[in-house]
Amino acid sequence: MKSISRTFLTGLITILPVVLTLYLLYWLVISMETVLGKIIRLVLPEGMYWPGMGVIAGLIVVFMTGLLMHAYVVRWLFAKGEEVFYHLPLINSVYRAMRDFFDFLSPTTKKEFEKVVAVTIGENGMQMIGFVTQAVSERLPEGFNDDDRILVYLPMSYMIGGYTVLMPRSAVQPLDMSMEEAMRFTLTAGVTGK
Repeated sequence: MKSISRTFLTGLITILPVVLTLYLLYWLVISMETVLGKIIRLVLPEGMYWPGMGVIAGLIVVFMTGLLMHAYVVRWLFAKGEEVFYHLPLINSVYRAMRDFFDFLSPTTKKEFEKVVAVTIGENGMQMIGFVTQAVSERLPEGFNDDDRILVYLPMSYMIGGYTVLMPRSAVQPLDMSMEEAMRFTLTAGVTGK
């Protein structure tokens, strides 16, 4: 019975990431097709619409948004629009959390989070893998901004979350790992190896 359970669990662990990834892609494609497909049907004459136009339109919208965000005026307007979300009571909390999460993954801000470090905790030599999120002392809150401190994000295994801690520079040691390798290693508790 133990062998059957272990085999089943191995199969589940193997299949689940693939199924969830494919389902997320499927949901994204269906959502784009549904929403943008309806808009395209309203604009185009009857019979001109063909399946897949909504997905193509969605990809074009995402690409054009990325291009527009390179313009200073568009970034300024977007920042002003975001200020509205930051002042709405319930939406403020949700939007800020989502914005911070996606900023963490964004290629434009990736350079700030690329430094993977081992953080020494306590006197017994225990170490945790972390990501330097702020190394410039002037950008830290008042009272925390001496030159000897940096902000490090310590992710937790098997869940999305973690702790952001202010550490002395002497307590961190750079690691020769990419951010992706370190995140995968940490989130799976080292089961998958580097």
